[in-house]
Amino acid sequence: MPVVTRFAPSPTGDLHLGHAYSAFVAWNTARQAGGRFLVRMEDIDTSRCREEFVERNLDDLHWLGLDWDGPVVRQSQRMDLYADALARLGAMETVYPCFCTRKDIRREIEAAGRAPHLVTADGSALYPGTCRELLPARRAERLEAGEAHAIRLDSARAARLSGDIAWTDRRKGRQPADPGRLGDVVVARKDIATSYHLAVVVDDAAQGITEVTRGEDLFEVTHLHRMLQALLGLPEPIWHHHPLCRDEQGERLAKRKDGTTIRSLREQGYSAVEVLALARASAGK
Repeated sequence: MPVVTRFAPSPTGDLHLGHAYSAFVAWNTARQAGGRFLVRMEDIDTSRCREEFVERNLDDLHWLGLDWDGPVVRQSQRMDLYADALARLGAMETVYPCFCTRKDIRREIEAAGRAPHLVTADGSALYPGTCRELLPARRAERLEAGEAHAIRLDSARAARLSGDIAWTDRRKGRQPADPGRLGDVVVARKDIATSYHLAVVVDDAAQGITEVTRGEDLFEVTHLHRMLQALLGLPEPIWHHHPLCRDEQGERLAKRKDGTTIRSLREQGYSAVEVLALARASAGK
């Protein structure tokens, strides 16, 4: 099977060294294997994504010498695909509307005293499942009234339907999937009608991605992504969760730190070769 990788930034700002490293790893993997390297813009959040950054991000990739194959895919133009996937999850009764505000969720968690079953592996809070227990009549009543809501995945039911599954990370090997560790995550919102989790799974399958290259900070969500693939009957790629790029203080590089953006380094006179060398060094490579 031909190797197909991708780089999928959100155009909410200029690319930084971390993006350069991730894009290079994906590009290099594809080119060494005689495969294809694709670019996708994850621009579903229209309140934060800007056309200006789409153009600047692509210009930075071109300047780095990371050529891509085929047209650039825009998630904002693929909402019908995500709606179809969400409908399929609904037909399996693996999703439900959640009317809770962040304040409601925080109150529920505080009342439960941060019980162990409401805490993720990294210590963050899990959704307590309040709306999962709503009676059907009450749920229908609130939907008819037009109450703002998100759509959450019923992780317990989804896990039962998907059965025993696993996934493979290029660095850490085969991993038994444990999607329940993330709880009932949001898979769509009333205003966006999808989420990062659902859109990325649908797009990776639609584009024939064979190796998903991304930072190790997304290692945990791969448990969820693998389950969504199993539920939707989508192919299983290999994942490559690479080290994150960090500054001299060991802090993760972010878009808000302008000094590490590719654009600022270009303006300072760095060459593309030097920028890629800096990116690899900041990732410990």
